[in-house]
Amino acid sequence: MEQFDVVVVGGGFSGAIAAIAAARSQAKTLIVEAGACLGGSLTANGVNPMMTFHAGEKQVIRGITDELITRLQACGKSPGHVPDPGHFTATYTPFDAEAMKHELELMLLEAGGSVLYHATLADVQRCGSRLEHIRVCTRSGLMAIAAPVFIDASGDAMLAAKAGIPLVKGRESDGKSQPMTMTMKMINVDREKLRRYMIENIDKLNNHYRVEDVRNAPRLACHGFAAEFAAAKAAGEITIPREDLLIFETNNPGEFVFNTSRILDHDATDPWSLSHAEFIGRQQCRQLESFARRVVPGFAEAIVVQTGPSVGVRSSCQIAGCYTLTARDLLRQTRFDDAIALSGYPIDIHSPDGEGTVHEQLPCGGIYSIPWRALIAAESDNVIVVGRCISATFEAQAAIRTTPTVGAIGQAGGIAAALAARQHITVHQVSVQQLQLAIRQQQGYLDY
Repeated sequence: MEQFDVVVVGGGFSGAIAAIAAARSQAKTLIVEAGACLGGSLTANGVNPMMTFHAGEKQVIRGITDELITRLQACGKSPGHVPDPGHFTATYTPFDAEAMKHELELMLLEAGGSVLYHATLADVQRCGSRLEHIRVCTRSGLMAIAAPVFIDASGDAMLAAKAGIPLVKGRESDGKSQPMTMTMKMINVDREKLRRYMIENIDKLNNHYRVEDVRNAPRLACHGFAAEFAAAKAAGEITIPREDLLIFETNNPGEFVFNTSRILDHDATDPWSLSHAEFIGRQQCRQLESFARRVVPGFAEAIVVQTGPSVGVRSSCQIAGCYTLTARDLLRQTRFDDAIALSGYPIDIHSPDGEGTVHEQLPCGGIYSIPWRALIAAESDNVIVVGRCISATFEAQAAIRTTPTVGAIGQAGGIAAALAARQHITVHQVSVQQLQLAIRQQQGYLDY
């Protein structure tokens, strides 16, 4: 049996940051990842950019998550945190996905951590409220891996469920989750032609674009084309249950990612439903490709280089933890005594029912905190949950699900796991004061 101090199930963005943090805290750390790279939604699902590290003008997400961006900037693979020309958030952060895959691996290996790719959680061995070991399915068969502390970074709370932690699925009223999205990446875009269109049609765009911001934007983002989208839907050319087009330029000029497809009434925890969602996503991307070339200025000669690779999941299951974060907590900017991360991203709900997106913004520069108790549950002594499936209501999860925020959550979870492993204590016995001190020592930000 393989033995580690901390085992992280899931190498998505939050899991990767958690593992780096645990390894830097002198814990022998392993990531178990079903795919072939780290980074999750940013690398395996094609999401770009990251949004947002800031609350107003203040950068509230720092630490390992921000260090990654600094490293990418140093090798020309990210412009860093740039102003959002649509003013939905203060900033967003484009990046090169291929470089991010490698940089996350470098950071993990430099810290002394390990990763096991192509390994899927199969089963667990429990003794009361403790996980003793997990079994993962690999190319050579089942492998048993033991640790005093485990981190669930699966995105869907798969390990938590096997550990006996109760889950809440989707919207409390009916169990529906936010729709999935299949991203699409196109290159060879005439970005200056698109920029000119945006400047000349600024009043037709969504959000709050201003001419000077679009003119000076180092990377473009465009949210609009509502009338054209409606016409294409009426003509049967578009079947996507969404009202407009949303595209972002990556680190690479002329390379754009579409965050526009919308896959309703599919369940990320049902393998048949998830498989069908992949097909629906690619079908919608084919429609978007045709629409963009025909309608969107600058895209006439654009080339699709990637869809996905996997469908993106915004929400599925949340654990019922020791504390459940609510929309009221976020909007009132509650300052928790056991805060382990801060964020300023708004409540952003893509409707599970069809068209429409609900936004609830914080006051300008508003900051909310995320409590340590939302990462743990009474039913387990040695499981910490990080990422988008921490204990939160449907509305609160719609705010804390984005990658900078889950990166900060992951760093806290990784440090806490290392503390529990080193001190031979349960996750409930971890000192909040020690945890917060260690987060600050790893350059995390908790002071506001």
